Amino acid sequence: MSQSRKRQSDAAGRRAEFCGSLVLRLKGYQILRRNYRVAVGEIDVIARRGKTLAFVEVKYRAEISAAQIAVGEAQWRRIERAASSFVGSHRTLQDKLWRFDIIACAPRAWPKHIEDAWRPR
Repeated sequence: MSQSRKRQSDAAGRRAEFCGSLVLRLKGYQILRRNYRVAVGEIDVIARRGKTLAFVEVKYRAEISAAQIAVGEAQWRRIERAASSFVGSHRTLQDKLWRFDIIACAPRAWPKHIEDAWRPR
């Protein structure tokens, strides 16, 4: 991938994460963290509403349907490990219920929030 294409892709991803965070706020979520990165993985958005912690992967693709299926099992496992790290370092969140969501974004389309998109086995 060329350097300019990489910059464009990164910028589109940042815009999608901003839009995804906005959608969550409009739905009553408190955004706890964006772009949480640790050695074991990363999480695009960590949000809380009531007793639920949502670990959200934001995907931007040409079509919403492609964004919805863009997260594989290995990536969910990395997100799960990062979620464990986050909760482990925030004692006040250890009694919350976890959920793994996707926000699918595409050009000229409202972001689609898919709750409980994946469950650890």
